[in-house]
Amino acid sequence: MAASKTQRWTWLGGTVVLVVLGIVIGLILQNVWLGLLLAAIVSLVWLISVESRKGGNSGVNDESHGIEL
Repeated sequence: MAASKTQRWTWLGGTVVLVVLGIVIGLILQNVWLGLLLAAIVSLVWLISVESRKGGNSGVNDESHGIEL
């Protein structure tokens, strides 16, 4: 139970950091929406890679099962 709470807070903290970083990058580029879009893309890729690593599929390249990372 405690591990899932820790993971949830880690995920939430990472998401908040990515959104704030996206806003800062957007301000630097003078387009906040572009920064938020970039943050959303990076967040999605980060989520997929973390879940893949948790499932033991990191680096798997098995064409017979349709898995290619």
